[in-house]
Amino acid sequence: MIDIRFGPQVCGDLTGGATREWLVTDGLGGYATGTVSGLRTRRYHGLLVVAGETPASRRVGLVGLDPAVLFPSGARVRLGAHEWASGDVDPRGFELLERFDLTDGLPRWRWRIGDVVIERELAMTHGRSCVAVVHRLVSGGPVRLDLAAVCTWRDAHGERRADGPAPRAESVPGGAVVEGAFRIAGPDWTPEGQWWRGAHHREEAARGLNPDEDLWYAGRFSGALERPGDTVSVLAWAGELVEEPPPATEVVAAARARNRRVVAAAKPADAVEATLTLAADAVVVDTATGPDVVAGYPWFGAWSRDTMISYEGLFLCTNRASEGRELLRAYAATLSEGMLANTADTGRVEYNTVDATLWFLHAVSRHVTVTGDTDLGDELLPALHGVVDAHLAGTRFGIAVDPADGLLTQGGTPGTALTWMDARVYGVPVTPRTGKPVEVNALWVNGLAGLAELTELAGLDAGALWRLHERAGAAFRDRFPAPSGWLHDVVDAPAPAYPLGGAAHHDDDLLRPNQLLAWSLPYAPLEPDEATVRRVAAGLLTPLGPRSLSPDSPEFVGRHRGGPAERDGAYHQGTVWPWLLGPYADAARRAKMPLDDLFVGIEAHLTEYGLGSVSETADGLAPHAATGCPFQAWSVAELLRARRNGR
Repeated sequence: MIDIRFGPQVCGDLTGGATREWLVTDGLGGYATGTVSGLRTRRYHGLLVVAGETPASRRVGLVGLDPAVLFPSGARVRLGAHEWASGDVDPRGFELLERFDLTDGLPRWRWRIGDVVIERELAMTHGRSCVAVVHRLVSGGPVRLDLAAVCTWRDAHGERRADGPAPRAESVPGGAVVEGAFRIAGPDWTPEGQWWRGAHHREEAARGLNPDEDLWYAGRFSGALERPGDTVSVLAWAGELVEEPPPATEVVAAARARNRRVVAAAKPADAVEATLTLAADAVVVDTATGPDVVAGYPWFGAWSRDTMISYEGLFLCTNRASEGRELLRAYAATLSEGMLANTADTGRVEYNTVDATLWFLHAVSRHVTVTGDTDLGDELLPALHGVVDAHLAGTRFGIAVDPADGLLTQGGTPGTALTWMDARVYGVPVTPRTGKPVEVNALWVNGLAGLAELTELAGLDAGALWRLHERAGAAFRDRFPAPSGWLHDVVDAPAPAYPLGGAAHHDDDLLRPNQLLAWSLPYAPLEPDEATVRRVAAGLLTPLGPRSLSPDSPEFVGRHRGGPAERDGAYHQGTVWPWLLGPYADAARRAKMPLDDLFVGIEAHLTEYGLGSVSETADGLAPHAATGCPFQAWSVAELLRARRNGR
């Protein structure tokens, strides 16, 4: 894996250390996460964040374990870090960090106080909501280590205040049970019970959200570090509270060994692929219905569009096809009126995308093509034919095949945004893209061909599907090329205003990256030419991926910053989306363009934001600072797929 380590210049500087985040997951949707400096900058940061019935319904439990070193002289040195609503940062333990590294996907900190060096390692148990934190004396001593257990129990998207009831902490042998929900255990537990008021999260302030909360100091653990190699460890877990986990050192060793096995099984070609394999593993989770994908940490749950776009990279490029098979079968069971369920994270199953189902057709086709698993193709074939039949007949939100040309149209309901560009501001879609979007129809053409092949593999007649494919493909080639030299983003879009007697529809030729799918998919409707792809790249390409809108558009927004309305307004109006590097790489390769340097910037990004992972988004203007989720499934998956397929 790539070498991710930082010395005192980064660790001791909040601009550097507190903007680089680490993540460790439990395979269930829960996690531990924070920053290199140890400063909590998000409401989502904590050492034990527990998944609920869905991966998105998480709760924050153990917020932190603040270390303090007690010397025989009576001196006490605090190694934690907190920012307060007053603006103070206290304590400032990051100033004593001499190194942070991410080894085998696990974070490790090393503090130096003169000749005393203390190291902290952290890991989670895969398949159980359990975190282990191990502190080891590397040199010096003897000293004593106190660990202040800072707790809460709240929704991960919110905060808890001292004006409400304090968390209930019941002392049990070796520690405490907090709110009956999670247990903490370690040496020499001393209950305390005190509010720490006004903890400040600078990233939430930057996002225009409430940045402050109050934390409950439940008590402290304490242990002696007399000689190098001695350890003081703490465990925290949810679920079966009476079932104690293995010792913390064993949890760390087991996590390290598992991560090495995951990487070895993927057979990566180089250190970057090995790192991306672990990033992919972090977003694949086990749920009550089988394997699933967390769209992004720390705040997203499972979304079918993200899952299907990510499918090949996460499962087929990492030799996890058997898990992928079960995921595809489970998602097929959600089909209704020819549409794939989008998400259940909102508390109910929603069917509100035009493209997730088409990405599902693509994922099944790729699975069978890459693995030769025709049994799965045969099993899902009736459901996939039902998808096409429902689209021909017309389904929710005015999604239907236009009998005039065989292309797919969408958006018959006001206020809907059904493509992946689905942001809304105060309930109004920013980019409704009503009509016939370019990537939707590229996926439709691609899906018809893929389904026709699956049908023939099953020994059935696919003539009707091939005729639909040929008709839609011919209409695509006729309708989407624009006089500008690239493709229309939407054709037959409702005109926002037109004079009496004028056309009621128009074709939108804004330069957006959606057209890349018209050249990149296996059964793409168009063969790319270098001149066209270069025009697209000239207007959209950045070191971290294509922008969502060309900077010369009047609607371009170059910074994905501010409060929710500002950020949602910029989301698809110029913001960079790293996942689109995958389609761009495919299109460029098919156009016989050299790609030797395409991934240089995004590979360097693996050490800049979400460590070892790829961010959701970035600013459209240089220097293209990362934004959104630091650990995003489709960003990781498409980089991994594009690199592997380019070998």
